[in-house]
Amino acid sequence: MPPIASLCLVLCAIVPGQASATESPEPILTVFTYESFISEWGPGPKLKAAFEKQCQCKLNWLSSTDGVGLLNRLRLEGERLPADIVLGLDQHLLVAAKQLKLFAPHQQSLPPLTLPEPWQDKVFVPYDYGYFAFIYDTRKLKNPPQSLAELVKRDDIQVIYQDPRTSTPGQGLLLWMQQVFGAQATQAWQQLASHTVTVTKGWSEAYGMFLKGEADMVLSYTTSPAYHQEVEKVTHYQAAAFIEGHTLQVEVAAQLAQSKHPELARQFLAFLLSPNAQRIIATHNWMLPVRAIKQLPPAFGQLITPRKSLEMPLETIAKQRKQWLRQWRRAVSQ
Repeated sequence: MPPIASLCLVLCAIVPGQASATESPEPILTVFTYESFISEWGPGPKLKAAFEKQCQCKLNWLSSTDGVGLLNRLRLEGERLPADIVLGLDQHLLVAAKQLKLFAPHQQSLPPLTLPEPWQDKVFVPYDYGYFAFIYDTRKLKNPPQSLAELVKRDDIQVIYQDPRTSTPGQGLLLWMQQVFGAQATQAWQQLASHTVTVTKGWSEAYGMFLKGEADMVLSYTTSPAYHQEVEKVTHYQAAAFIEGHTLQVEVAAQLAQSKHPELARQFLAFLLSPNAQRIIATHNWMLPVRAIKQLPPAFGQLITPRKSLEMPLETIAKQRKQWLRQWRRAVSQ
């Protein structure tokens, strides 16, 4: 340590009214989330700055590759996970997450929400939502598929999607395939595998490969074109509208029961639903806000509207998920 720094520490310790470096430090709230959320282009940096202005605390991020990875790590570490909040699970994982008995009730008075269905859960707070979709480049693909069944059959279209064991979009496709194909899902997975470039662990890797031209279509969201229109000022990336509808995703956050800062955790959950945070999430996570927000970018008004919101009972998902994963694994390995 430089001599001047050493002298400063001594003087600070003996001057009346001067707090030492170890006295009354700002509390640190740790939020466990997925990596794209806290990337330099994601909402994480702006949310951190905005929350720290009001909380008299420091916000620390802890990350996993993708949404399902959050649940997997919670299962492994349980109460040993050094976090106060988990952000990035979705409604399809709620039953499994609650079975871990790691979460505290949110104790929030929720504002009016714009979700397709009323939100009743007392533990998890929704912070955005969207619909899964396959994105394509109109300059390269002139006749995109009109349904999931057509996409599965079209061996002239090279596809990238995410692993349903680690990724919430990948899990969304798993549910989508079950809803469309039912008992024929195994055969459908095999057909899709014949023209799948790769299955990635998370969304970021898959979308990055697509943008580099390594596939014709990539699993993402109906909202993804808004990013390209608003940030890159291009319109050639579009979401294919499927006639049978699109699977809905609602992303959620919750306080861990072992949080060392429960009041700050509840403050953060309330902050996520504030107009400022909702606008940041919409325009940096590129999902739909869960409450009405004024002055969203014009691109949000140009997105495709799914003909039908495909949903499935959450208890059914929790009971069948392992079986459907085994079915997928066997099908794509053959």
